[in-house]
Amino acid sequence: MDSTRTVVAGSEKALVDGIRRGADLRICTEFIHNEHIDVRSKSAERVREVAEFGVTYLVDERWTAGIMNLRQPVELPTGFGQRPSMSFFLYNQDGRQAIGRPYLDGVPAHGVPSARPAQDLVNMPKIHTHDSLDGETNAPSSNFTYDFDVFKYFIRNSWEEVLCHDADGNAQSGSVDALASAFSDGCAVKVGITGLCSDLGDEHSSLRHEVFVETGSCYYYLDQKLFIAGSHPVVRIKADIPLRYQSRGWDFGWLLLRTDGGVVYRSCDPYRLAFEDVPMTRPIRWFVR
Repeated sequence: MDSTRTVVAGSEKALVDGIRRGADLRICTEFIHNEHIDVRSKSAERVREVAEFGVTYLVDERWTAGIMNLRQPVELPTGFGQRPSMSFFLYNQDGRQAIGRPYLDGVPAHGVPSARPAQDLVNMPKIHTHDSLDGETNAPSSNFTYDFDVFKYFIRNSWEEVLCHDADGNAQSGSVDALASAFSDGCAVKVGITGLCSDLGDEHSSLRHEVFVETGSCYYYLDQKLFIAGSHPVVRIKADIPLRYQSRGWDFGWLLLRTDGGVVYRSCDPYRLAFEDVPMTRPIRWFVR
């Protein structure tokens, strides 16, 4: 897309089809240093960024978004941002963006979740703020659009689906044997979990959604034929079109997933940095590479 977010090559359908198949997502953008990074700088150098979006969403079988799940804030070109936090940047397929920023440094925050009227930054005319949420808490978030000069969405269709089962672990296609065989040969494992965020928000979402994330350590019980995987960090957001941060409508954590449909979500409340293990059952698709 160009700076007006008009599609000039490719298609949203190709992106949706790729994410549905478990594809990895990277997005390339370009901007001017003193327009985007430091407005006090004299540098008008063009900067190109390509970022990994390790958590991807498919909503209502027609809408995709990606979230950076490993990023600490950086202060280009010298180092990191002032306060340690996570930068859970979110990009929708149409270029609309958002960020959730849970602080990790333990500084007390006494504010309560609330929304502020949208207010664009006078010295950054390319950013259009839709709303700012929970600014006085430990987990501020906002929804916005920055007019990057270029938006390029790249997918890598290299994952093979080897098992799909329902919430009770009944195989709909593929087999645990195929998953275990690939894992035993050193293949990476990725999952797509249906309905992972259905309990989020004041009104629980009814939109069908699937969340994709790669796993780290995996385990196979040979006699039981039970496969277990621990996920990379995952960011949960209430399913919506477009995907957006809402007050108390998101969290982050880690998943333990089993091929019998059992899931344990180690949830971190971003406002309190308090952890809770939440058991659930979910349909899961398993991919290998």
